[in-house]
Amino acid sequence: MPLQDLVAGASVYFPPLFKAVIIGFFIWLALHHLLRDWMYSGEIWHPTLMDLSLFTLSVSLGLLILLVW
Repeated sequence: MPLQDLVAGASVYFPPLFKAVIIGFFIWLALHHLLRDWMYSGEIWHPTLMDLSLFTLSVSLGLLILLVW
């Protein structure tokens, strides 16, 4: 079946780390939307670094979700 080749090809071209980044991106989008006003209100010294660390934690959580699932 040609569809099985497509699925096997997708596994090769989309490694688990890429899948973790995609899952982490959607987690980050949700968290960024919730925390955006607080981060950019002036309470945080460097909101861009906070945003980057939040993205890193989200990707780590995405990888953990992939490992557990």
